[in-house]
Amino acid sequence: MQVDGRTELYGIMGDPVAHSLSPAMHNGAFAHLGMNRVYVPFPVQDVPAAMNGFRALQVKGVSVTIPHKQAVIAHLDAIDPVAAKIGAVNTLKIDNGRIKGYNTDWLGANRALAQELTLAGRKVLLLGAGGSARAIGFGLLEAGAEVVVASRTQGTGEALAATLNCEWRPLADAGYLFADALVNATSVGMGAQVANSPMAADSLKNFPVVMDIVYAPLATRLLREARAAGCRTVDGLAMLLYQGVAQFELWTGAEAPVALMREQLLAGLANR
Repeated sequence: MQVDGRTELYGIMGDPVAHSLSPAMHNGAFAHLGMNRVYVPFPVQDVPAAMNGFRALQVKGVSVTIPHKQAVIAHLDAIDPVAAKIGAVNTLKIDNGRIKGYNTDWLGANRALAQELTLAGRKVLLLGAGGSARAIGFGLLEAGAEVVVASRTQGTGEALAATLNCEWRPLADAGYLFADALVNATSVGMGAQVANSPMAADSLKNFPVVMDIVYAPLATRLLREARAAGCRTVDGLAMLLYQGVAQFELWTGAEAPVALMREQLLAGLANR
């Protein structure tokens, strides 16, 4: 792609951000559709200064990742109602210096899970009570699903369940439950916990569909054991992909090249 005076600038802000797969995904989509746009990483520690910088430099759109999804809210000119309910923003759309915040994490999770089942009227067991679980929980409710939250820490779990107006159960009891789908929104299965699973293998038969938001590794222990138990599975790359698809379409108004974007994400993972 030729960068020139008409190139529109997009990016991702976070700390750290160099590891992000989003530049490969979005730049691949821009190039595929012949759009004169570029997407770059913005390592950000000073959120107010960054937000002013985006306005001054006429940046058109920004993805927001850890740890800034809550901090950016105080510096917005407007916020989407669902993002306001979730209390977190992962997408900025900037028009004539005016910044509006959105959350596409819930859209990504819903579309990923909807690959395997219709969400309306279904019961979903959601593991975790952090920011990802909160966004996914609100998204499931928006889609008409029933949610049960299970977490290791009672205080945060009960607080999220109260916010979602749903049942909370200790994570230790989750294996005795039954639901149409199980979604792991914890960090178990990645990093130092890569060899672990948040659920006992013999309990996975209680959940016809199992989704893990962890994408590195792509085949987590949870998903491997779920497939062995006969479950239909959804990997973590699907949520990352579809939240990015929602961002792309919000920014451009064009239909995203979904297959191409997934290929770019897979290539990025392979190159790590």
